[in-house]
Amino acid sequence: MEPPGITRHRRPFLAPLWLTLLGALAVGAIAWVVYSSATTTVIFLVPAGPKEPGTIDDPPISPEGEARAQRLANMFGEAGGAGRLDAIYESSERRAQQTAAPLVERLQRSPVVFGASDARAIAAQALHAHSGGTVMVIASAAALAQMLRELTGTEPPAAALDADLIYVVSIPSIGRAHFTRFRL
Repeated sequence: MEPPGITRHRRPFLAPLWLTLLGALAVGAIAWVVYSSATTTVIFLVPAGPKEPGTIDDPPISPEGEARAQRLANMFGEAGGAGRLDAIYESSERRAQQTAAPLVERLQRSPVVFGASDARAIAAQALHAHSGGTVMVIASAAALAQMLRELTGTEPPAAALDADLIYVVSIPSIGRAHFTRFRL
């Protein structure tokens, strides 16, 4: 008896191999789209400079605060390239505006001004308006504590009122937020 020749009935043997390869390519394409669309938003939370001693309600910053504002402008004042700021948010307090002034002048960018009572809403707005970007927020320690709570979902540490600490909050589009702090 003669062996059967290749017929249409034997071709379906390779179909499972082709379907497996096609499925693997589809899963790989979906994974690539998710990976390439994943971004991380970085928000710097900077307390306003120390105040000048006095009895007025909204005091100006002290000479130490002015020096600190200049250091801040030197650190973050590059207008282009890696590490550039996409937006600057400042509270309506005089100290916050004076702390941000050298940086705003150096970058030639107008800041978004907000009331200290709107800190939680501004944190959410900054996160959504600048997704995948880098944002700096300069406000009072109390407003920054509210923002840190809103962005990370955790209570800020007891040292949150220290005027020399800068909080760096990293919020990936997939996963949970992380923060670290360093001294200016």
